[in-house]
Amino acid sequence: MPYRVCFVCTGNICRSPMAESVFRARVREAGLDGLVEVDSAGTDGWHEGDGADPRTVAVLEAHGYGSAHTARRFQASWFSRLDLVVALDIGHFRALRRLAPTGQDAEKVRLLRSYDPADPDDLDVPDPYYGGTDGFEECLEMVEAASDGLLAAVSEHVGGRAA
Repeated sequence: MPYRVCFVCTGNICRSPMAESVFRARVREAGLDGLVEVDSAGTDGWHEGDGADPRTVAVLEAHGYGSAHTARRFQASWFSRLDLVVALDIGHFRALRRLAPTGQDAEKVRLLRSYDPADPDDLDVPDPYYGGTDGFEECLEMVEAASDGLLAAVSEHVGGRAA
């Protein structure tokens, strides 16, 4: 059974689809396709059915990442099939832990930047929605910085499952 990771932000049109795209590329580069499934969602359903924000798409494509995406809202029932739920900021982290049906499910929730080897003081990936392209570029830098550490952690779990 594959290891399942879901990235979560507010509306699932900026940060979480960016993290999904970057991490999916890391998984593919590591040869873990089929062993790791990557997805994303939002804590709110304001943008359900929409594509990613055009600025997210532009930044992803400019850096060689895929950008196909349809926004959706995270459901508590998903915890049972997910191994890791990755929140993009502390507000999402708290909302997801409250939504978790069990204590074991709540333990699946982690902050993305907690995987950044630079160990930043602020673990939030700021929401770029209300700003310009620079905010989306900064978001991508933070996502990329944390993705390698996240991949290392996920690889350990996948290695244990394959053994």
